[in-house]
Amino acid sequence: MTNLAGKSVLLVISGGIAAYKSLELIRLLRKARTEVRCILTKGGSEFITPLSVSALSEHPVYTDLFSLKDESEMGHIRLSRDADIIIVTPASANLMAKLANGIADDLASTTLLASNKPIFVAPAMNPEMWAKPSTQRNIEILRSDGVQFIGPAAGEMACSETGLGRMIEPQDIFDALQSYFKLSTPLAGKRALVTSGPTYEPIDPVRFIGNRSSGKQGHAIAAALARAGAEVTLVTGHVSLADPVGVRTLHVETASEMLDACQSALPAHIAVCAAAVADWRVENSADQKIKKQTGASTPSLSFIENPDILAEISKSPNRPDLVIGFAAETQDVVKAAQEKLVRKGCDWILANQVGKTDNPVFGTDHNQVTLVSRSNCDEWPPLSKKEVAARLVEAMISHFNDTGTKHDDKPISRPLSSAS
Repeated sequence: MTNLAGKSVLLVISGGIAAYKSLELIRLLRKARTEVRCILTKGGSEFITPLSVSALSEHPVYTDLFSLKDESEMGHIRLSRDADIIIVTPASANLMAKLANGIADDLASTTLLASNKPIFVAPAMNPEMWAKPSTQRNIEILRSDGVQFIGPAAGEMACSETGLGRMIEPQDIFDALQSYFKLSTPLAGKRALVTSGPTYEPIDPVRFIGNRSSGKQGHAIAAALARAGAEVTLVTGHVSLADPVGVRTLHVETASEMLDACQSALPAHIAVCAAAVADWRVENSADQKIKKQTGASTPSLSFIENPDILAEISKSPNRPDLVIGFAAETQDVVKAAQEKLVRKGCDWILANQVGKTDNPVFGTDHNQVTLVSRSNCDEWPPLSKKEVAARLVEAMISHFNDTGTKHDDKPISRPLSSAS
């Protein structure tokens, strides 16, 4: 697994004959299990087609700032926020000038101006254009603004002139991104287990007992851990979400199946139990569908307790260094979380209130949690579930830095298979 596995890259393709090289870069990134979304400028579309870009990236291609369809599905602000990095390849002199001077008159320039993520540019232009004082001034502005340059190289151009301005090769761009993420993956060498979604406990072959968990929070945590460099195993119940990129995902239905999958994923350094596991299951589920019969008495169900996955992981001989649980409560949230933390034997609890009509949590994209440890309660503001995940991973990084736990303090010999 590469340093780019699980990362999300926004690729901006501007005008120039070198635009065709972007297709090879997309292929390299996808092979490395990197999510790639693309903006194709009007100039770029003169050299390569949106269909080619879409087929390789496996995502729609965004071209028009004023497209009602594109803006409703994935607006330019969200495009700039969801990516871990943005790379412009090829970066034309025109687009670099826009970025240097704060001009936002199309989708690409507007997205770049709205971005709060690292921006890389791979310039491609005629040597005389590259050498012009105006271009060099723009380059200095961009460098001082924190934009990182990959290339250009010297060589023969499509116009038959020779000099500095040739776009660097896709493999070299890929290697540069690899090096960047190698320095920005603080959890590299860590193995993480995350549970997500509901469990379904069968009553008969067509009915089950379940809950309203969507899995959005657990899946977001798994993706955030992967972006931070951890090797992640996600054990999930039935959800309508795609498997996170760069994450080994195991699908289960019942609590017993989830426990078995979790135990098979140990040892690990981190465990986050975000799944909404059913507390009980039907003692003797029916082999055939229980049919309603007129005049017959209502069938009764006998329940037995399900395994406590969080407690089992907390007391496991292969106990992770950091075990985190969730407490979805309808009242006395923090008190219930503190009691659960002691009872389960875990290290942290993320507590949130559910069931409120104005903030149902289940199925939504937002959450408000309190991080409860044995010595502290930290109430976080309302955040998106992706932001909660990112903030939780930041807390994990601080924890390992503060405790001095190094990546090789707890060697793990069990091989972790690649993402499925």
